[in-house]
Amino acid sequence: MAINVSEVYNTVLLILNKEQRGYITPDEFNKIGNQVQLEIFEKYFEDLNQQLRVRQDETEYADRVKNIDDKISIFKTVNNCTWSSVYNAFTLPTDPAVHRIGSVMYQNGADLIEVERVQKNDLLYLNLAPLTKPSKSFPVYTYQDKNSSTTEPRVYVHPISIGLGSNVSVSYVRKPNNPRWGYTVGGLGQYLYDFYPYIPTGLPIVSGYLFQSLTNNFTATTTSPIQTSFIGLTSSSSGVTYVGSGTGAVFNLTLGSDGVITDLTVTSSGNGYAFGDTFTFDRNVFQLGGSNIGTVNALFTISNASIYSGTSFGSTQFEIDSVDQTELIINILKYCGIVIRDPQIIQSASQMAMAEDNNEKS
Repeated sequence: MAINVSEVYNTVLLILNKEQRGYITPDEFNKIGNQVQLEIFEKYFEDLNQQLRVRQDETEYADRVKNIDDKISIFKTVNNCTWSSVYNAFTLPTDPAVHRIGSVMYQNGADLIEVERVQKNDLLYLNLAPLTKPSKSFPVYTYQDKNSSTTEPRVYVHPISIGLGSNVSVSYVRKPNNPRWGYTVGGLGQYLYDFYPYIPTGLPIVSGYLFQSLTNNFTATTTSPIQTSFIGLTSSSSGVTYVGSGTGAVFNLTLGSDGVITDLTVTSSGNGYAFGDTFTFDRNVFQLGGSNIGTVNALFTISNASIYSGTSFGSTQFEIDSVDQTELIINILKYCGIVIRDPQIIQSASQMAMAEDNNEKS
C-alpha cells in the first residue's frame, strides 16, 4: 500500500513549524522525498541479504524474510524482451525500466526454460565442449548494462539461434516512481495540494487552465448559439479535429452568449500528448445557431506548459511499503535540517532513524 505524499508533507511541515525550524517548499520536499525513498528502497535488498543469514521466527507475521520480500514484491515485474538486429541481442524493457534483473526465460515450444547467466570468459569455455555448449534446452546469456555508449541494457542469449522471432522474457525489480507533491497556487499565493495523478504526457485537470493556452478563439456572433455548454468532448467528437498521437483526453467547453469560448477544462488527462499537437474546434458545429459566424475555427495548440511535465500540477504517491512511513518522515526531517542549515534537526532525526533501524535488525 502506497504512502500518501500529502500526509507525509503535512507531517513534516507540522514538525518543523511546531519547533519553529523553518519551511520546506514543495519542490524541495519532492527532491528530498525522492532521495529518501530510494535510500529506503535500496536498503530492502541489504536487509533481505542480512536476514537470510540469521535464524527466522516462523510465526505468521514475524517472519522478517517474508516481510522484506513483501516490500520488494511491489516492484517485481515480468516483461518481454525485444530483439534488436542492430546489437544482435535482446534489449530489456524500458517501461517500466529494469533496476535489478532477476531471471531471464526462454519459451521453447511448450516449455518455459530459465536462461542461465554466465560471464563472457565462462562462455568461451562452455563453447569448447559438446556437453557444455549452450543449446535451446540449456541456454545461457551474458548481460551488458546501460552505460554512456549504449542506449539500453541488453542480454546476449546463446545459442545464437535464439534470436529474431524467439520469445524471451525477464523478471526484474523496477525502480520506484519519483514522489511528487503537486500543487496549484491560491489567490493569496499559498500552495494548494493537487490530488489528481501526475501523468507526464497528460493534460492537467485544472479548471480553466487550458483556456489560457487557446491559440485562436472563435469570432463573436451577433446572436447566441443554440448550445453553449459541451460536456465530455474527445478527439473523436463531432467538430473536433486532433492532430497528434495522444489518447484519452476529455474536455468540457463553454461558449459565451456571443459564441466565443470562455472556458476549456480537461476532465480526464489522457496520455501521450506532446508539444505541437493541435485540437481544432469547428465553428459550424459549436457556433450552430449563431448569426454572422466568422471564418476562424478555434484552435488549441499544446505547448510544453500544456502537459503535466511542464507544470507543478499532479501528484505521485510514495511507492514504498506503508510500514516505512515513520522511517520516511524521520529521514526527510534529517535532510530538511541540511536545507534549513539546522544541525540540531539533523542530529535528532539521525538518532531516531538509527534507533529504529537497530530495533528492526536486533
